[in-house]
Amino acid sequence: MSDQTSHLPDDLFINGPDEVAIRQDLTLVALGKRPADKLLRVGRLLDVHMRQWLEDQEIVIRGRRIAYVGPAGSYTGEVKERFHEPNLAAVPGFGEVHKHIESSHVTPEWEAALVLPRGNTWTCEASHEFSNVNGPRNLEFWLEARRHGSPQKIFPLPGSAVPPTAYEWGGGHFGHAEQDEFLKRSLMVAGLDEVMDWPSVWNPENPSHKRLWGMIQATFENRGVVEGHGAGLRARPDINAFAAAGLASDHEAWTPEEAIDKLRAGIFIEIRPHSMPDIIKGLLAAGLQDWSQIAFTTDDRSCSDTLKLGATDYNVRLAIESGLSPEIAVQCVTINPARHMRLTPWVGSITPGRFADVVLLENVEKIGIAKVWADGRQVSEGKTYLAEVPAIAWPEWATRTVNIARRMTKDDFAIAAPAGRSTVNAALLRPFHWSDDFITAELAVEDGEVQRDTARNITKFAVVDRFSGEGRTARMFWLGTGPSTPDCALACSMGHDKHNIWVVGSSDEAMAKAVNALIDIQGGWALVDRGTVTATVRYEVGGLMTCRPPEELHEEMQALYRAGEKIDWMYEPTFSPRWWPGFPERLAFATLTCAPWRWVLVAPGPLAPEGFVNVQTGQTHPIVW
Repeated sequence: MSDQTSHLPDDLFINGPDEVAIRQDLTLVALGKRPADKLLRVGRLLDVHMRQWLEDQEIVIRGRRIAYVGPAGSYTGEVKERFHEPNLAAVPGFGEVHKHIESSHVTPEWEAALVLPRGNTWTCEASHEFSNVNGPRNLEFWLEARRHGSPQKIFPLPGSAVPPTAYEWGGGHFGHAEQDEFLKRSLMVAGLDEVMDWPSVWNPENPSHKRLWGMIQATFENRGVVEGHGAGLRARPDINAFAAAGLASDHEAWTPEEAIDKLRAGIFIEIRPHSMPDIIKGLLAAGLQDWSQIAFTTDDRSCSDTLKLGATDYNVRLAIESGLSPEIAVQCVTINPARHMRLTPWVGSITPGRFADVVLLENVEKIGIAKVWADGRQVSEGKTYLAEVPAIAWPEWATRTVNIARRMTKDDFAIAAPAGRSTVNAALLRPFHWSDDFITAELAVEDGEVQRDTARNITKFAVVDRFSGEGRTARMFWLGTGPSTPDCALACSMGHDKHNIWVVGSSDEAMAKAVNALIDIQGGWALVDRGTVTATVRYEVGGLMTCRPPEELHEEMQALYRAGEKIDWMYEPTFSPRWWPGFPERLAFATLTCAPWRWVLVAPGPLAPEGFVNVQTGQTHPIVW
């Protein structure tokens, strides 16, 4: 027998020619004609294809891959190193079918250190966040940590929402040519990220119709997966149209009835934690037998919440607590998402040819993780990450993305009244405003400028373009959000999904000061309390993430929350059950422009000069009149 490991290609990335060489070698290792590198013997192993536990199994590893799986003692070849875990149960490495790693707010190499001890060995990155910051470099960004040796597999899906609507613009613009190029460049690219702009899909008159269908066409041409986003789609004709368009999945179902209707239309359902208990209980009550069209998805979760709750392991535990068997719950984060994303040759099961990613459980029912293996080596012990975090010096194209080449002033946030008026009519929005019409209110005018009305929970909100260098600003009044304490403001460079800067404040001066603080730190959060910047959180990579340990970022976020407790925050309930009193962190999601939003505020552009536009119809309206 000959050992040709040194001559094998490096399989950090998947490509055709190298894959053939690796598979040829694995074939000979499986037959015992070449030596294996490691053998991991476990007390039990979950066969996710048949949903059966196998007793006393051995996993034979060559490089980063599995070459052989069978009963203990059945492998006939030579092995260099042996490991025995008789008291632990092995399940495949957990996968994220749909996740925005950016929402952890740490760069991919630090995200890996955070989630690998929690079982998550591979992720389908829904990459319309960084895509909107720097579209041309998007694929390069997501593969960089792996290039430096990170054991987490990231399968990027270029964002359909780049830009999110035709009324937005900035750091990326994807169409047929870009999607085709991404899919041809790397087999790591699994498909097209969630198609969120539903009006542009069904309406040929929508200005994004041609661009979006071009991306869908390129995905079909390259046999990729077209991921969907069916928020607000409840009626049977809409669900049928969604499926007919080729949108293969939805992670926006909120009720069991909605999930069932979409399952019956052939749509793969990705359940998020906030709706998981209701949906799982409802599906069990409905007698669902085949769970292969179900996966669990994190979507968005900060590193602070991951440290507190967990990663994919939290989703699995919640599913079990909701009544699902542990075995089905594990399938929903392993083989099911791998099949849906067409990644089964590499992930999703503990079987030959796949990456040697194994989660070792000391308690199956509670998903108690003792150890995790990834890429054929142990990478964690308990919650401790054992592998080295690659030192990546992120270049300026990733770290200099807040491009505002001037200082903002209070005049950027002033709203002038028509000449000679003492009052005006004003258009108002509120967080998660999904109504066909915007709100209106009569507001006072002083010295020619329209004023806030704190007594009625009316304050000022603005979106500042961070891409052109000009700092173009759209401003209007919002209801039920922001600080009521005088001369305060909160600004953030994370504003899903375009990620311009948003700022809300009780004075124009405070709003300018908060935005200038973000320019100085190149993104993150900035809080101004009574005219003084009292807290900042640095997201220096893309204005979305930081290249630091999660624990360090967590402490900085806690300091921001503590500073925020000294300010009185307006509150008024909205349609969203996830809009809470206090520090308005979820304003980062209230700037969304996807379905089911109608009237929104975006940075000023040719189709919306004041930034106030109905993204379903293209209608614009003055903010005061």
